[in-house]
Amino acid sequence: MTHTSGGSGNFARISRVRTFICWIAAGTLLLLLAGWGVLALWFAKLPLFVRIPAALSYGLGMLLLPLFLRPRRRGILAALVLFAMAVVWFLSIPPSNSRDWQPDVAVLPSAGIKGNLVTVHNIRNCDYRSETDYTCRYYDKSFDLKKLKTVDLFLVHWGSPHIAHPILSFGFEGDGYLCFSIETRKEKGEEYSAIRGFFRQYELTYVVADERDVVRLRTNYRKEDVHLYRIKVNPDMIRRVFLDYLAEVNRLRERPRWYNALTTNCTTTIRGHTVPHNPDAKFDWRIIVNGTLDKMMYERGVIDRSLPFEELKRRSYINTVAQAADGDADFSRRIRKGLPQMQ
Repeated sequence: MTHTSGGSGNFARISRVRTFICWIAAGTLLLLLAGWGVLALWFAKLPLFVRIPAALSYGLGMLLLPLFLRPRRRGILAALVLFAMAVVWFLSIPPSNSRDWQPDVAVLPSAGIKGNLVTVHNIRNCDYRSETDYTCRYYDKSFDLKKLKTVDLFLVHWGSPHIAHPILSFGFEGDGYLCFSIETRKEKGEEYSAIRGFFRQYELTYVVADERDVVRLRTNYRKEDVHLYRIKVNPDMIRRVFLDYLAEVNRLRERPRWYNALTTNCTTTIRGHTVPHNPDAKFDWRIIVNGTLDKMMYERGVIDRSLPFEELKRRSYINTVAQAADGDADFSRRIRKGLPQMQ
């Protein structure tokens, strides 16, 4: 009899602990959902007199409904309904191609394809006097897909060693290089914020440019650290990925998309272009925290492995030579001279 009573007591204690843990988990979840909604409303492209009361009302509703509405489960359900309404509103915010854009992202590129001939319109080649003082110029150029031979990766570190900006550059025999930099499309006066990047603040844009533009901007004017690697892949896959890029360039001209700092950024979008054409592609956490993307590619044999990685990385640093080449018409050849597998 005593044994049975003790067993019941233990069961009751375990049940209370489980209930307590469940309430703690539910409370933590509601706090996270409340925080997300408050930030989404606070950053919304709405007048301040709308954003402030909307964010306060949502946050208070998420926190107070579970505390004062009885039974408590009904309060939690009401809070979840409020969250669902915020999600529906958030997902309904449409991206746009019609805003007062910064000059460097005001003109969208496009491409026409006829057989093996690709004509790319609005290739950007800004003339920089400083990072913020520049004149944007654009040109059209036709490329023969049969001459598409290489694809190179510029890995740009602009702050934290854990985060980088990758740029792909496609090389055509005798016709030079064409760069694709996947970026946020910012309005005039708008600055990039990693937190805002989660909340539909920036449209996604593909900057299609001359290397003397997007690379030189980073090495010579922003003074960011840039490494250049040749990607080892067969020409057929290079062609398919290149055409996939151009298809998205044309789609964005017709149907804008939101940038998202986690799911639709400069690295995950590149992966979206390559995975359909690479059956051996595997996800790696370094695709998200991409500052060591080159180390991942080295381990997978995608870039040169004839040297130890640290030596390869040291030799692939191009800032010094890029600064010396500056606006030289031979900029692309000069920054590749002597780099592994670039001969």
